[in-house]
Amino acid sequence: MKILRIAAIILLIFLGISALFGGCAFIIDPSGELIQMPLSHLEHSPFSNFLIPGLILLLFNGVSSIVIIVLAIRKYRFYPELIILQGIVLDVWIVVQLIMIRSVSFLHYLFFTVGILLIISGIILRKRMKNEAL
Repeated sequence: MKILRIAAIILLIFLGISALFGGCAFIIDPSGELIQMPLSHLEHSPFSNFLIPGLILLLFNGVSSIVIIVLAIRKYRFYPELIILQGIVLDVWIVVQLIMIRSVSFLHYLFFTVGILLIISGIILRKRMKNEAL
């Protein structure tokens, strides 16, 4: 169980750092030029620039991942459920993003896979914690 928890924490670190970087970049430069993201990606979205998507990315995938990392390290009672939730949030983020930008990149596959791995690891950790409690 320890190895699986560490693997989930590593995935959360990867997600958290990536989302903090991307979110901050969009907040600093809502035009997307800082990370070479064209505004044309927002053509089919309700947004005219990347400020709001950057804030959402920062909070829901960046800050939340960091909080869950701390809770997983401290073995907070519900950390497996939070890992599952973060995986779901990430995968919903990716699906909504794909619908809005209408193109797919390697990063979409990568982060969708990270989301699936978080969901699976959280489910396994939750089952093992319940079995240990019996």
